Amino acid sequence: MIELFETYRRQIIYAVTVVISVIVLHFVTNFIHKWLVKKEQEKFPEERATPLNLVKQVLNALWLVLGLIALSFLFVEEEKYAVLTKNFNIVLYLGFLAVITIVAASSTNLWFRKSIRKKIANQNDPTSFKFLRYIAVFGVYFVGILFGLLAYPSLKGVAQTALGGAGVIALIAGVASQEALANLVGGVFIISFKPFKIGDTIKITDSMVGIVIDITLRHTIIRNFENKMIVIPNSIINKEKLVNYDLGELKCCEHVEIGISYDSNIVLAKKIMQEECEAHPLILDNRTEWEKNDDAKPMVKTAVIRMNDSSITVRAWAWSKSFGDSFQLKCDVLESIKNRFDSEGIEIPFPYRTVVIKDTSKKQPS
Repeated sequence: MIELFETYRRQIIYAVTVVISVIVLHFVTNFIHKWLVKKEQEKFPEERATPLNLVKQVLNALWLVLGLIALSFLFVEEEKYAVLTKNFNIVLYLGFLAVITIVAASSTNLWFRKSIRKKIANQNDPTSFKFLRYIAVFGVYFVGILFGLLAYPSLKGVAQTALGGAGVIALIAGVASQEALANLVGGVFIISFKPFKIGDTIKITDSMVGIVIDITLRHTIIRNFENKMIVIPNSIINKEKLVNYDLGELKCCEHVEIGISYDSNIVLAKKIMQEECEAHPLILDNRTEWEKNDDAKPMVKTAVIRMNDSSITVRAWAWSKSFGDSFQLKCDVLESIKNRFDSEGIEIPFPYRTVVIKDTSKKQPS
């Protein structure tokens, strides 16, 4: 045993040194990770430690791979040392590049998130910052990948051209699909021309009405009033005709329509609808000063708008301060108008069906 140790003394010491180094680096990495997570939670309690966890995993994997490469020097001939050294340097370069990229992307993301929260606190529009955050983080990872390609001679030319700026657009166009590019361009158009922003209430179709939650590089997220998330690609929503209830003036005119029977008193029905709308606390007087002094111009206009097969449709134009108020107003006055109609004898027609039963039991005379 002693003779074996004396024979391979240098190799054994080298192997033990490598193993101890890997263990120490693993321990130091975990210790620093715990310390950084603790500090981050104290300074940013609402932030998740996902980037730090990823950096720890990358470093621990890096130490292990480098240790294995270092140990492989013991089992190969000296002619192959150059190849192992090259592989060792490549792995070391890629490992530290990955760590630097993750840290840079996380720092960029954190800065944008703090800026977004500050804008929201100051009641400013955070839409542009939210969109730019995705572009900035994507840009950091993109540059990191290009620097990683520099480690491979066959791809070095592509990376240098892209990093130089001349081939960035061509590289993206060659790699990305047409649909992805259309979504990206659609997102840029939305941010640039601002048909809507985060926090706006928009309507695309009757089934797609909600509040804009986020605008990413690929899609726009809308939360409807059932608290369900609607994800719409930017290329589609950019071409759609939509209604933005928060663009320009916020006041909204709600059409309150009810059908009454032909036997009902139309004048009384119009008066009831007008009174119930005007009595609601969310009603907005949209008349001009001149119209307010004119008794012939009521706050809520009512009129017959349609003659149906079995009913007459009466509409009241009720104004409110916002889309949310108008929805609540309509729900309330429909109920109060129905109660008034019942007490005043105004009939709301419902379908009548006459059923004719033919008696086939009697036989026809021959």
